[in-house]
Amino acid sequence: MKNIVSPIKGKNRLIWIDAARGFAIFGIFIVNIGAFSAPYFMYGGADDAWNSAASQYTQAIIDIFFQASFYTLFSLLFGFGFQIVKERLIERGVEVYGFLSKRLLILICFGMIHAFLIWHGDILLSYGLIGLLLLLFLQAKEKTLLLWGIILLGTSVGIISLMLYMVRDYLHLYDADAIKQAFNNYQNSNLMNIWTQNYHDWVYGNGGMSYLLLGTTLLPLFLFGMYLAKKRLLHEPMKHKSILITWWFISLLFFIILKAGPHFLGNPLWFSYIQDNIGGTASALFYIFSITLLTQTEIGKKLITPFIFVGRMALTNYIMQSVISFLLFYGVGLGLYGSIKPLTGVIIVIIVFNLQALFSKWWFSHYLFGPLEWIWRSLTYNKKQPFRQRRDG
Repeated sequence: MKNIVSPIKGKNRLIWIDAARGFAIFGIFIVNIGAFSAPYFMYGGADDAWNSAASQYTQAIIDIFFQASFYTLFSLLFGFGFQIVKERLIERGVEVYGFLSKRLLILICFGMIHAFLIWHGDILLSYGLIGLLLLLFLQAKEKTLLLWGIILLGTSVGIISLMLYMVRDYLHLYDADAIKQAFNNYQNSNLMNIWTQNYHDWVYGNGGMSYLLLGTTLLPLFLFGMYLAKKRLLHEPMKHKSILITWWFISLLFFIILKAGPHFLGNPLWFSYIQDNIGGTASALFYIFSITLLTQTEIGKKLITPFIFVGRMALTNYIMQSVISFLLFYGVGLGLYGSIKPLTGVIIVIIVFNLQALFSKWWFSHYLFGPLEWIWRSLTYNKKQPFRQRRDG
């Protein structure tokens, strides 16, 4: 029947989009582990705490290649996927607004559990809440999506950066009391202390005007992702190869200028909003264009294969990283909070991610969806979805 909707089957998937999601999960973990293992990302003081040459170089590499590059990539892909789902719903005659609203509300529930019980730096709750605004753009034309994205992002970045420049002499301060409190609570073996601190950190990072600001930076990325999906540039890469290569060079240029350039000028803190939001968008586009073009070659397909499996169960792997970090760093687990350097964090990420890649590959030899993806789909479609792979014979 036309009005029956079901998840995208494997043969219809764009594997380079799955690979980009997997790559985003890796990059997000590189950044998140620094915030999971110490309070400096949120409350300042990293330069004093991690003052060795190895730590400084590691931090610089993370700042240029990872910071604000991978949540932006994931955000572009979120908007891209949103548009794809919308198109499939229309093809099958399913009521779009109700279906997508339910899908986002379920994501909000996942986000609330993740944000308040596991990791204050959660992005799922923000994606669900701000994603609801995408319902206003379901009928928008391509140029409208692009124009709104540029206006929202450009205006907010311009205003905030001007304000940061005006108070630039006061931006290097850090909160010693908040750092001490975070150490006391996260190193504590009492789960309530950890949850209390986690809630405090979430409010600190998301309270007040934060969600309004997030809406003016996150929503544009969703809109850019929808624009890419509507243009179908990534659906048939070889057909649009010349366009993709052109935008690959343009995004690389802005990536270098806005992400790496500030490090040659002392990396001023007031410039970070431009660096993260404009430079981060450029680097995210560079990564997605690179993966898409790379996948069109035989060698490229082999290189991105591990990322494909991780990306197909991105929600599960994202939550899994947080659970592992929770047990590694907080007092209820190994209690490593505050005791590792940035380089050690990167090594942990590489080890964990490789294990996730192996696990994800094994998982998809037995099951159709990741466990959390299966729950999400079953709730969204109001029907228990097939789970195990069918075995012929």
